[in-house]
Amino acid sequence: MDFADLKQRLARIETTHLADTNKAIRSCDAGIRPLSLGRKLIGRARTVSCHEDFMAVIVALAESEPGEVLVVDTRGSRKAVAGELFSIEAARRGLAGLVVDGPVRDTITIRTLDFPVYARGSNPVAGTVGQLGATQVPVTIGGVVVHPGDILFGDDDGLLVSTGAELEALLPAAEAIEARERAAIARMQAGESLLGMINYEEHRDALAAGRPSALKFLI
Repeated sequence: MDFADLKQRLARIETTHLADTNKAIRSCDAGIRPLSLGRKLIGRARTVSCHEDFMAVIVALAESEPGEVLVVDTRGSRKAVAGELFSIEAARRGLAGLVVDGPVRDTITIRTLDFPVYARGSNPVAGTVGQLGATQVPVTIGGVVVHPGDILFGDDDGLLVSTGAELEALLPAAEAIEARERAAIARMQAGESLLGMINYEEHRDALAAGRPSALKFLI
C-alpha cells in the first residue's frame, strides 16, 4: 500500500481505533499534547536531537520534504525550540506537523494556524542557535523511540508511532472497530443500552468464577 492510500485510511479513523487493535503499539506519554484540538497529524518522521539549542531544528526544516513531520527530542530542554515563525514556515513548506518533546512558544499564534503542533509545554525563553545537534537519527519522544521515516498518527487523544508495514497490517481491524463503534453509537442514540451490545454478564460471571474471559461486542 502506498503512503497516500495509508494516509487516506488513517484520516477516516481515530487513534483509539488503531490502539485497540494492538495495545503494544508505540504510544507517546500523555505529556505530549496537541496545542490545538480537532486537527489530525499524519506523516513520516524527520527527526531532530538537540538540547537547549534549536539550530538542528532549523537545519531539519531546511532539509524537510512536504508531508513530513518534524520530530524533536530536546533531551529534557527547558527552553523553547520552536515558535510561531518556525510553525508558519513549516506549514508553508507543506509539512504535516511538528512534534516536540519539550517546550515551544508563541502558542497564541500557533493555535490560529491550520497546522498540528504537539509539545510537552511552553516557555517564552528560546534556546540558543550555536550547536548543530543531529538530524535523521533515532530519537525518544514521549517515552517511545522514533526512527526517521516512521509514521506518526495523532489526534486529540494523543500520538501513535508505527511503521508502514505495521499500519497496513492493523488497519483492517481498526476500520472494523470504527464501524462497530459507529453502529453502537447509533443504536444507543436510538435508546438501546450499551450493556446489551457487549457480553457484560458473561464476562463478569467468568471473572468472578476465576475463568479466563474477554469483554467483547456482540454486534
